[in-house]
Amino acid sequence: MQNRKISIAPSIMCADLCNLEKSVREIERVGIDTLHIDIIDGSFSPSMPLGIDTVKQLRKITNMDFDVHIMAKENEFFIQEMIDIGVEQITFHIESSVHIDRYVNLIRNSGAKVGIALNPATPLSVLDYVLPQCDTVLLMLINPGFATDKGEKQISYAVKKVKDLHRYIQEKGLSTRIEVDGRVSLESIPSLVDAGADILVAGSTSLFVKGNSLAENKQIMEKGISEGISLGEVVR
Repeated sequence: MQNRKISIAPSIMCADLCNLEKSVREIERVGIDTLHIDIIDGSFSPSMPLGIDTVKQLRKITNMDFDVHIMAKENEFFIQEMIDIGVEQITFHIESSVHIDRYVNLIRNSGAKVGIALNPATPLSVLDYVLPQCDTVLLMLINPGFATDKGEKQISYAVKKVKDLHRYIQEKGLSTRIEVDGRVSLESIPSLVDAGADILVAGSTSLFVKGNSLAENKQIMEKGISEGISLGEVVR
């Protein structure tokens, strides 16, 4: 457990969308190497923060790893677009997928990492046959695309679902990483890390909390991560 690496993946849609390059440079300066990019079609999920051309422009200005989360009904179209751009990880939703193995192979053959995302109430049993093919499973802890609803709270069973997935992965002897997305707050980080989360999508309730600099919020996040790892070591 001591060698466990927890990654922080800032959500670009929580940055300054009018000054994206400036925001990316600030994220780079605090020593973060991954950018979480939501691709939303306005149908599977109601908001549309970034277009494909914006991601293309971002790719030109930074060498950060692009962790792309597709929330769309036409998965194959968006997967191919992200492959063409050259991103490091592509995650798609199992709820909007018919040909899951086809999408997995498409991503894998491109050299990118494969992620599968689950909505809050989607059971882990849908992963029975595909988990060994996943580099990452992303658990949504709020409903996709509703981050703009400041009143929406993280699902009450968030920690339990992360724990259950962590146990499921261990039972299968896999090294699949668990990514958590949605109200991953400064307060909730220790319990999510203790439960088994490996990648924290950082948004308005953590890295981009108003009143602090990115560096200050990152420091608070890292303290929470250390607390979570310590909790896990005590329990285990």
